[in-house]
Amino acid sequence: MHLTTEQQAKMGTELAAKRQEHKDLDASINALMATGCKDAMMLQRLKKKKLAIKDRIIYLEQFVLPDIIA
Repeated sequence: MHLTTEQQAKMGTELAAKRQEHKDLDASINALMATGCKDAMMLQRLKKKKLAIKDRIIYLEQFVLPDIIA
């Protein structure tokens, strides 16, 4: 699939935002676990959201980052 420059820029911006969101969620999850959070459902939801974001990051990377054949 060939993307226009504008589409590639949009995906690059989304990729950067998703990476930051993933990093922030990771920090939140770690902080909650460190404080001994007893709300297992909340932790589970955050982990599930983090996984969904990671899936989106992988999808976006396929389009934004060039394939390098070594």
